[in-house]
Amino acid sequence: MIDPNSETLLSLADAARLLPRRRGDKRPHVSCLYRWTTAGCKGVILESLQVGGTRCTSKEALARFFEALTNANLLRAQQIPTGRQRSAATAEEQLQAEGL
Repeated sequence: MIDPNSETLLSLADAARLLPRRRGDKRPHVSCLYRWTTAGCKGVILESLQVGGTRCTSKEALARFFEALTNANLLRAQQIPTGRQRSAATAEEQLQAEGL
């Protein structure tokens, strides 16, 4: 949760300007950050708060968001078996089924 008294608040437009360039040497559009605050990205939602008519986030919330995305990706990578692992598991099941 964003603490407006201790964190550096940024409008989503300002936050978009802070992010590194991506495909086509373009920064993420403000609408992308808005989607991150509502629908999220890969199950992780960017913390935000409404200040009048402006949706805001913070530098600290961005850091937490990117850390959570990184951790989620690492966890998924560990859970997805590779083709070799699937083949080995299938072969082991077949050997056990034949009693070997």
